[in-house]
Amino acid sequence: MDIVGSVIARAGSKRLPFKNLLPYKGTPLVRHALIKLIDSTLFSKVVLSTDCELIARTCMDLTDIEILKRPDSLATDETASIPVFQHISKKFPSDIHLNYNCNFPECPIDVFREAISLATIKGEALSSPYAVWSQSRECLENYGDPFNITADVFEVPGLYPVDIHSQSDLLQAHRDHQIDLPW
Repeated sequence: MDIVGSVIARAGSKRLPFKNLLPYKGTPLVRHALIKLIDSTLFSKVVLSTDCELIARTCMDLTDIEILKRPDSLATDETASIPVFQHISKKFPSDIHLNYNCNFPECPIDVFREAISLATIKGEALSSPYAVWSQSRECLENYGDPFNITADVFEVPGLYPVDIHSQSDLLQAHRDHQIDLPW
């Protein structure tokens, strides 16, 4: 089975500018997510979809990824994720597409496996918290309203629940996963 893993990272975060480039345990969030996908060895291809040259350049030395320039029409605040996934799948066809949300840096690889398994059976799967979302080729090709998510949602007990969208979220993730500062 051909499985593509992706990370989608726009430059336009409103609540936390350049969020995808901010460090988590010393590594930019976007890069951390790509490395996790690569290290899982579950994917025939790992793709970074971005509209931002700086994000692309931050990750371009990772030899096991493809960088896909996202068109401006798919990089707005109003763009749903499904059209971005369809853009990835058009360029890199696969049986299963899995997107890893880099806002959840503490995600076990078993969540990838579960999402792939469920998407294979049911067509689409979304973890809760929303760290991983996967779809079969047929699901992506025939998706209806991209704002009406049809995924089979599966609970992931113990998945770190903070979705990083602000500086305080990022700081909390650091505090929860690092030793205390000695000050």
